[in-house]
Amino acid sequence: MKLIGPFSQLLPLTGLPDKGAIADEQLAIIPDGGVLVEDGKTVAVGAFEALRKAHPAAEIDKTEEPMVLLPGFVDCHTHICFAGSRSRDYAMRIAGKSYLDIARAGGGIWDSVTKTRAATDTELMENVVARANRHLREGVTTMEVKSGYGLDLASELKMLRAIRTADQYTPASFVTTCLAAHIRPKDFDGDEKAYLHWILTELLPALRSEHLTERVDIFIEETAFSAAAARPFLLEAKAMGFGITVHADQFTSGGSGVAVEVGAMSADHLEASNAEDIRRLAASDTVAVVLPGASLGLGMGYAPARKLLDAGASVAIASDWNPGSAPMGDLLMQAAVMSAAERLSAAEVFAALTFRAAKALGIPSSAADLQAYPCADYREILYHQGKLKPSIVWKDGERI
Repeated sequence: MKLIGPFSQLLPLTGLPDKGAIADEQLAIIPDGGVLVEDGKTVAVGAFEALRKAHPAAEIDKTEEPMVLLPGFVDCHTHICFAGSRSRDYAMRIAGKSYLDIARAGGGIWDSVTKTRAATDTELMENVVARANRHLREGVTTMEVKSGYGLDLASELKMLRAIRTADQYTPASFVTTCLAAHIRPKDFDGDEKAYLHWILTELLPALRSEHLTERVDIFIEETAFSAAAARPFLLEAKAMGFGITVHADQFTSGGSGVAVEVGAMSADHLEASNAEDIRRLAASDTVAVVLPGASLGLGMGYAPARKLLDAGASVAIASDWNPGSAPMGDLLMQAAVMSAAERLSAAEVFAALTFRAAKALGIPSSAADLQAYPCADYREILYHQGKLKPSIVWKDGERI
């Protein structure tokens, strides 16, 4: 048993609602707090001195400076398994070129597919480890990692195997997702219906046999897959036992409605969600995952997080870390900047980065994954807009 602390303020983020708006006054703040950990789980939080007296045999992991303690962040939407760079795309975008201009010049998602297919298993694994460890140092202890830059059997298997191997070389926790339905690959001989049938009948059984993933994603958009094709695909994947999630409403409305209809765990992006989309999400158990990194990378407006919360939706914030639209990958900075634009309270941001993000992945949040910031007041964290990083991170109760 281990006792960690003391902390100037300890914010356990317990007792807060899964859905809807949260005021900072609803935060439980424990002064001079401590965390009792056993077998990698948090078993008690409270006043440090009271916990020490109640558990005199506990090992002390003592902090020496004023700190604020939060649970570790959960990044519920990333694409950190990829090879190569899309800096040329970015330069063209900020110079005013359109998506079609960039695609005609050989850029876009297909550029990442080409480079990822050419990478070795080891290269991909090392890329995932490096990005995951950077995330971990910045307080992100659990992260979802998608495939989707392979788009054929060998390459999708390679990506998901690389993610599984990477999990052995970093303390971070991974949740893997198959995004073979990212775009229809140029070298596939058939239409979108045929490609989605191939995923269901050939790719997913192969992934299941190797226990590579329990989740399936699809990009519903004019440049990717239609709602009409996505709906039966998602229902079939769900019937096969996979958890389902959707890239929805990034540029046009429609995807989030499908997500709600089929009972998806989350609908992610939502920049183009309209009033009816917001109402449906709020009335459902589908988590609305907003991705400010994509808005920053593409120079477009944020998802309507404030309206979603006020309507009663469960809102999570994720980085969308990817080589094209969201290359930064700094989850806290993105959330802090979005909170100013969308008028999100600190409580809403911290909920969106922890237990609501965990809900989007269908995982518990009981592990002793913790992060301590070098300040005495939790409000300093968002005030510095991402420049204030945690000075200590614990994974399963161990300093990493």
